[in-house]
Amino acid sequence: MPEKVNPEDLRRVIEDQLKLSRRLKERLAAAEARAHAPVAVVGMAMRLPGGVDSPRAYRDFLYADDPDFRALSPLPEDRPSLRAVYHPERGTAGHSYVDRAGFLDDIASFDASFFGISQREAEIMDPQQRLLLEVSWEALERAGIAARRQDRLPVGVFIGVMASEYGQRFVSDGDYSRIDPYHSTGSGHCFLAGRVSYALGLSGPALGVDTACSSSLVAIHQAVRALRGGECRYALAGGANLILGSDLMVALCQGEALSPGGRSRTFLADADGYGRGEGVGVVALMRLDDAVAQGHPVHAVIRGTAVNHDGASSGFTVPSGPAQQEVIRAALTDARTEPSAVGYVEAHGTGTALGDPIEVGALDAVVGTGSGQRAEPVALGSVKARIGHLEAAAGIAGLMKLVVVLGEESVPAAVQRGDGRLNSLIPWDQIAIDVPRRAASWPAPTGTRVAGISAFGLSGTNAHVVLASPAAEAGERAVPEAGHPELLTLSAKDPQALAELTERVRTALAGLDRAGVAALAHTLRAGRVHFGHRLAVVGTDARELAAALGTERRGTSAPAVDRVTLGVSGSDEVLERALAVLARRFPRLAAAAQGSAAPAGRLGGVLAALGVRASAAPAGEAGTGPAAYLKAAGETLPLVTDDPEATPRLLAAALAALYHGGADLRLTQLAAPGAQFTEAPTYPFQRKRFWADEPEPGRATAEIPLPAAQAQQAPRDPAEISGYLATELAAVLKADGLLPPATPFCEVGGDSFTAMLLTKSVEQRYGVELPTLDCPVEMPVGDLLAYLGDQVSAAMGWEK
Repeated sequence: MPEKVNPEDLRRVIEDQLKLSRRLKERLAAAEARAHAPVAVVGMAMRLPGGVDSPRAYRDFLYADDPDFRALSPLPEDRPSLRAVYHPERGTAGHSYVDRAGFLDDIASFDASFFGISQREAEIMDPQQRLLLEVSWEALERAGIAARRQDRLPVGVFIGVMASEYGQRFVSDGDYSRIDPYHSTGSGHCFLAGRVSYALGLSGPALGVDTACSSSLVAIHQAVRALRGGECRYALAGGANLILGSDLMVALCQGEALSPGGRSRTFLADADGYGRGEGVGVVALMRLDDAVAQGHPVHAVIRGTAVNHDGASSGFTVPSGPAQQEVIRAALTDARTEPSAVGYVEAHGTGTALGDPIEVGALDAVVGTGSGQRAEPVALGSVKARIGHLEAAAGIAGLMKLVVVLGEESVPAAVQRGDGRLNSLIPWDQIAIDVPRRAASWPAPTGTRVAGISAFGLSGTNAHVVLASPAAEAGERAVPEAGHPELLTLSAKDPQALAELTERVRTALAGLDRAGVAALAHTLRAGRVHFGHRLAVVGTDARELAAALGTERRGTSAPAVDRVTLGVSGSDEVLERALAVLARRFPRLAAAAQGSAAPAGRLGGVLAALGVRASAAPAGEAGTGPAAYLKAAGETLPLVTDDPEATPRLLAAALAALYHGGADLRLTQLAAPGAQFTEAPTYPFQRKRFWADEPEPGRATAEIPLPAAQAQQAPRDPAEISGYLATELAAVLKADGLLPPATPFCEVGGDSFTAMLLTKSVEQRYGVELPTLDCPVEMPVGDLLAYLGDQVSAAMGWEK
């Protein structure tokens, strides 16, 4: 007989199985949610044709009601190879028939010293790398993400790139004498993303993506996947494209892919090929829940992305309608969004008689008539008609346009006045797609606008991204009390940049209310990297802060405050009242200001939370002055008096003094109630021209003779050796003058290549062989030269 089952045991087994089933379902739901987690666009920066260098400038450009407001220009004077291959007749072998494109105004200027790059390396570096460094920095600043190099933030970098033509000018007719160690790192595709991660100290994945014209939108896809998969906490994604060489231009013209007029006439009856364009753009991304929790600005939300390939289509470079439908449907599925919800699509829209009908047909089949539930037609546009086809950067240019448009209540005109009829091969009267000829209203009946963007690479790789406007904030945000003291901090790497930034911030303060001032001050304190040249002021409103910025003249670089002491002479009752006021004024400091510890200990906790490492002052120092104070660099900074309401301003003033003194403060928790990151002036780069001219055809570069060893003429006195080495290092780096001895080697552009070049030069001068110069790049220049001088003396057998 089988053993009788105990009902109680059976009940427990069933309950355990039900609990396990619930846990598995919860884990599955959580995994599914992570796989489709929305991603926020929290910042963006760009350099686009037409002088577009900020989101606001892009918005003004897109909505300008001017039929001639296009960003096309003739071939620049500094592109001689492009000018040399131009011939107006189509079909001329070895020539290009295009003499207009969407060129950037200035690609040669760069703030090399800001990024710790020597003039020697900057001159050889592809301008795409230089521009990407600047826009990546600006995108992070606009997002309120302070990327301190030493922090190794988990930021992934994903950059679309298709061509790197600048390096070709260093080789002419088989002459390689202009090649130096920086040529490879200055030209390779992989170094665009790697350069950004290295210069900014980022630890996430760094990938270059090359799928031709879909490169930067595929980079967005990769960034979203990395954020959802936990590979990084933040991401920079975008692309770069410059037109610097003649090879690709001639090849595209020989295939008649380009429009003779240099403009993409997207969706028009006279579409005759695409017009090329230059540009660099980057967006800063975070998982939406993280961005909201940390108070970063959410300009748009990426709901879904997808990538596929045409496969066995009718031709390697011929677009495939079925593949385009597949990638759009896949992106909508990833976004968990119905096709009928899409109100606008930024098309790939190159402006070709073959490509435009295929793309419009695919869109209509998915989000147009194919959606089956559409009340209004989908608005369609393509920024290529205004700035040209940016090839590897086309996707990011279109995506940034969508971010701008999603924040508006209308879509910009896609076809301008005087553009003529639409493409007759597209049955416009039978499809649910509209190409607006003027800015058109875009209502949001459900409170959210949804848009899509496509990019199709000549390689056959397709990408589609679905975006939405951010959800409206629930309820009212807290506003600081009247009279709330704000600490406003500014810094730069040199005095001129600090002066320019100060004026920009004074302008930005004009007209701000209390909430606006709190957000701006919080952004400049917690969303910026702090450099050696500093300025800090305290005020309770925009007018007081602007006036203080106009009179404050401090800003010289100073060594960090090395010793801070906290003195307490007041009673516990006085300190308790002061701590209560601090907790009210600065809610994020409340945990440090309250608790069971003695009031003096909690005051020390408040300071520690702000990065102030203060030791207790000796008991004998307590006097009849403030109830609590800081002493630093011989200066007494009051913190607490008999008036508890004065404590917040006293604390802000003390922090301002420490900030001036170079203290490494962490000021995130000094935010006023409701303060979040906001738009604030970005760093004013101090640019210089770095440009290598293209060699004239048929003219070889003169050989550079190597200097003969001159040991008998080389300096021997230690002081003379030091002076010689300092001069030689400046020459190797192509610096304007001698380098500051206390500055770390890496901050003047020093690296292993520089060390090798310097060592070889010294060896030739002294006629000796020196050990490999193996030293930390953080070593000050003066220490490095002293070390090398000792090696020279030892190799020559000279006594010190």
